[in-house]
Amino acid sequence: MLATLAIALATACDVDEPIVPSIGIGGSALPAPRDCADGKCRMTKIERVVVLLQENHSFDNYFGRYCTAPSGSNPTCTAGPACCEAGPALDPKGHAPVVLDDAANFAWDPPHYASCELDEINGGKMDGFVDDPGCGAPQNFAYAEGDVAPYWALAAEGALADRYFQPVVGASSSNDMYFASAGYVFPDNAYAPDAIGHECTDPGEANTRTVEGASLGALLAQDGIGWKVYAGGYAKMKEAVLAGTCPAPPPECPAQVAGYPCTYDPSDVPFAYFPAFADDPAHFADLDELRADLDSGDLPEVTFVRSIGYLSEHPGSSLVDGVAFATDLAREIMASKVGPTTLVLITWDESGGYFDHVAPPPTSIDDAPYGARVPLLALGPFAKKNFVSHVVLEHSSIVRFIEWNWLGGETGQLGRRDTVVEDIRSVLDEAAL
Repeated sequence: MLATLAIALATACDVDEPIVPSIGIGGSALPAPRDCADGKCRMTKIERVVVLLQENHSFDNYFGRYCTAPSGSNPTCTAGPACCEAGPALDPKGHAPVVLDDAANFAWDPPHYASCELDEINGGKMDGFVDDPGCGAPQNFAYAEGDVAPYWALAAEGALADRYFQPVVGASSSNDMYFASAGYVFPDNAYAPDAIGHECTDPGEANTRTVEGASLGALLAQDGIGWKVYAGGYAKMKEAVLAGTCPAPPPECPAQVAGYPCTYDPSDVPFAYFPAFADDPAHFADLDELRADLDSGDLPEVTFVRSIGYLSEHPGSSLVDGVAFATDLAREIMASKVGPTTLVLITWDESGGYFDHVAPPPTSIDDAPYGARVPLLALGPFAKKNFVSHVVLEHSSIVRFIEWNWLGGETGQLGRRDTVVEDIRSVLDEAAL
């Protein structure tokens, strides 16, 4: 199995190399643009999209106790929790789950590098999360309940995708890159970007790398579409680095370490790997600026939000605090000046090595294998209500939707996964578009 991963990742194309699509574009026929004012041809009434990206939890880990359809029943209905599968009572080897609560999230960070996740998935058997000799542990098979109830409330108010997969097995940075490139770039957290903050990242990310070539950022910029990343701790990191030092951990960070999760980590921001955009004030801002831009109504068309590590829900941090951060911010955006014309998406960069019972599908574009499911929530006036989508989606599906909505319906412009994945329109209310 490890050899399979090595072959797949060794042969996967870098973003600098063109990829010839192996299958046609999926999805329905695209309508004509509805608004081409100032050369910006939006396909819908959605003027802005905000992607809140949290960390390291699988679909079953968070929604296994929310969904109530029998595990393995593959429901086709779409109306709420009765139409998505509950997590199984036992894993394939007969182990019972443990409870994921705030204390458990602090106490255990499952192994989640590519080799471990591939062994745990075990060719789709999904049976290695507890028993795999190198990576398994009882804590990997865990279901959250009350501490993630705010997400359950959002799912009832909006749409939940139950077939949204992390785009590649492995750790955060590799999966994050799909938001910028819609394709495989490097494994796990192998490199830090040559950008502000890499001097202060942990030794495991000491090797820096830049990425050239096509990116979502470049596509948007060349068409005059505004985009920005708002990142927690960015201003303090920038100030410290310019002064020749690293920022001290803020008092509210429980870990109190001089690095992740207490300070900004540029490897969490895929656009930081692209020299054309890294640390450009037009595209990089501190999270505090988001609220000012919401108040003024100056939010760009495409926004990515990365919390500081201790609010990201990453194991080793507070589950309760991270959930509160994301749900409160989502509601703040929806209640703001831009809320009536904004689509809010919440997803997780990868599953974090936690159990999920649904086998990932095969990939057809870059030979980099899918990882486990993660949740996707769609919120605001354009999202379906109390709805469950069963369409197979991933991070590149968001990229494809952004291409479609803001670039005149021209999808697949990166020539990678965005040529073959479905976009996220299955969670949207066509009547509102």
